[in-house]
Amino acid sequence: MAPSLDLVVTSVATQLMAADTKTAAELSQSILRDLVAVFDVDASFLRRNDHGTRVTKLVAEWPTRDNVPDPDPLGDVSFENADPVFAMLEHLKEPIVLRPDPITDEYGHRVERAKGIPVISMAVAPLLAQGVTTGALGFIKFDDREWSTEELNAVQAIASMFAQLHGRLIAEDRLRFLADHDDLTDLYNRRALMAHLDRRLADGEPDRVSVLLLDLDRLKTLNDYLGHVSGDQFIRVVAERLRDSQGHTSFVGRLGGDEFVVIPAEPVDSDDVEMLAERLRQEIQRGVTVGGEIIKRTVSIGVAFGTPGSDSASEVIQRADEALLVAKKSGGDRTVVFSQAMFESQSLRTDVELHLQQGIEDDALTLHYLPEVDLRTGEILAVEALVRWLHPTRGLLAPDAFIGVAESINLAGELGRWVLRTACAQWAQWRADGINPELALRVNVSPAQLVTANFADEVAHILDEFKMPASALCLEITESVFQDVEVTRKGLLAVRDLGVKLAIDDFGTGYSSLSYLKSLPVDVIKIDKGFVLRLADDEDDRAIVRSTIGLAEAFQLEVVAEGVETATAVDLLLEYGCRRAQGFLLSRPIDAKAATALLKLGRIDGWPPA
Repeated sequence: MAPSLDLVVTSVATQLMAADTKTAAELSQSILRDLVAVFDVDASFLRRNDHGTRVTKLVAEWPTRDNVPDPDPLGDVSFENADPVFAMLEHLKEPIVLRPDPITDEYGHRVERAKGIPVISMAVAPLLAQGVTTGALGFIKFDDREWSTEELNAVQAIASMFAQLHGRLIAEDRLRFLADHDDLTDLYNRRALMAHLDRRLADGEPDRVSVLLLDLDRLKTLNDYLGHVSGDQFIRVVAERLRDSQGHTSFVGRLGGDEFVVIPAEPVDSDDVEMLAERLRQEIQRGVTVGGEIIKRTVSIGVAFGTPGSDSASEVIQRADEALLVAKKSGGDRTVVFSQAMFESQSLRTDVELHLQQGIEDDALTLHYLPEVDLRTGEILAVEALVRWLHPTRGLLAPDAFIGVAESINLAGELGRWVLRTACAQWAQWRADGINPELALRVNVSPAQLVTANFADEVAHILDEFKMPASALCLEITESVFQDVEVTRKGLLAVRDLGVKLAIDDFGTGYSSLSYLKSLPVDVIKIDKGFVLRLADDEDDRAIVRSTIGLAEAFQLEVVAEGVETATAVDLLLEYGCRRAQGFLLSRPIDAKAATALLKLGRIDGWPPA
């Protein structure tokens, strides 16, 4: 290669190193202009092959032409039925020189018709990437011209540089694409979603924004049955349907897993957005052929609205997610629009999550006690410890307001230990005050506490600290812990070995089974208050209560009725053989001071009613 050509190749390499997607076309044209002068030719072109569509596309040329003689006015030429010159560009592997010859007559005639030039010669080098012809670099002389080996080597070297540039730009474009798109479906991703919402919700934007958050129902069943490859195929089909149904104007994204988001380009009111949600649900619910089977899945949708200049992207997404959660908890296959009630619930949950830990550390928790009474005599047989939180702005919060959040943020164990220790300390104080030493103390235990490896040791340590007999303590567990029977059994047996009694709370609402009563060391069944509240009006509930009492008798267990609020319920419970109960008719939960006064009395004043 001549030294002057060495310098030419080096110059091209230097220029191409600085090229990016925005500057590549203009820079390529500038390089071709210089090369036309270097090689003393009349024209040049740079083409890229699209093997998917079998088309060669014009990237740059010099000089530019107003009347492009190619079949397509934009310079795109299909390899299908192309003339011999263009046909060679599809899989060209080595540089070639075309001089006046019958094989180029068709191409030459086209040039002659466009330019009035009867004779041309051309040198073409392929752009190669891993053995694949990705394009071509060509130089044209409107006359016959010989090309030396050194010149062809230079042309091929420059073509290789253009091929590398093309590959780099494709990779960079793909990286930029993946930064904002999901790699499974090519839909927008969460990053793009937040950027889109930030723009739509910016102060000064004119229209309210609606967000639809979609979650496929029970996709796990499909994954378990047909495998994750089939699950991914199903998700891709859903993505295509969402994209096709919304066109290119609305934002359609995938947030991961089986969760999608749709943001209409135009503002829509509540009625219209629910109609849109219904159309999306129907579109998704059409059968999809996966693994040789036709699979159908329903979808749950949460809808929220955002006001520009007032709401942030994260706030609107959180509201849509809250509405979606309500849809899921309601059985799925439905649309729920975020409401003020949800807003208040969400606000409380966020408040609890942020401040509960501090509340525990600041001794802002307190215990109230709910008496358990002998319905025949009014004697107080036990008390159930119920935690309350004296919130600095919301006042006294009941357990339902913060227990669930405590479990979700891994505070259930710490909270449970505080309740157990405080309740046992109060029991010890009552005993020191001469109050009934046979009084039973019932304390609720969360599933998170029960499965802790050292839970039984913690209970033993607290009993020893307050010199409290194990038989006086009864730990209440909900039926939800029975979802993992073996783990539950191990934890319960360890506690039961201490002599502590165990009760099933809210019996009949979840995972009741005769096998549980037979295999687990349970001492007490507490009938869920929902059944007791409807005793007077619902025969089914009466049957459930009678059956539960019968089970307790058969297994020689104590039975306690929760939620006693009417005299009719008292009469029916006594008739069915249940003598222990708690509820607002007997007493509401009361603080330690009031509980102390009541326990000194030993019974509910004025009971039984005349």
